[in-house]
Amino acid sequence: MGRNIPFLKGVETFKKLKFKEYEQKFKELVEKGQSPKALFITCSDSRIHPDKITGTDIGDLFIVRNIGNMIPPFKPDNEFHGVAAAVEYAVSVLNVPDIIVCGHSYCGACESLYMDLPDDEEIIHVKKWLEIDREVKELALQTVPEKGRKLFELTERLNVIKQIENLLTYPGVKRRVGEGSLRLHGWYYIIEKGEIQYYDPETNRFYPIV
Repeated sequence: MGRNIPFLKGVETFKKLKFKEYEQKFKELVEKGQSPKALFITCSDSRIHPDKITGTDIGDLFIVRNIGNMIPPFKPDNEFHGVAAAVEYAVSVLNVPDIIVCGHSYCGACESLYMDLPDDEEIIHVKKWLEIDREVKELALQTVPEKGRKLFELTERLNVIKQIENLLTYPGVKRRVGEGSLRLHGWYYIIEKGEIQYYDPETNRFYPIV
């Protein structure tokens, strides 16, 4: 504890140098409030950096991160749910015009769907969370029945599509999409290539953005 703080030098550099560079921007965001351009839902994976891969500025993205960039279907009797609350807040309070679900290659959550995780109370919430993608796993195995990179990549892509479907179970999302005031996007980030592909629902395929 005490001064044994991770990334202490980085924090000091931000305060002394970086903050000065963006000080006016921060003041404007405090005075006027935030008005993000999109809700960006992605994985907690440390290799994903939303600001860098999108080239966005401070205040542009309302970001939700979790294991496997998963979105539980709408369930009004769920007493506590951070992801659901964030989706509702972004859509119905901040009125974001776009939601981006960004999956990625070599996703540990998607690979874990095919592992026999131990019955250990230390990962009890991990096992429960992965149940969101039970249908994704079953669908992927129908096409690629053997474990390996081909199966995992298919799962990662199907996972993105499934989360778009889950988003549409939220009343606010469904309403605004129907009105034409909200757009949903599925992205697949190939970490090792620095490439982002987008999902086209008309062809049911992913294509490079650039």
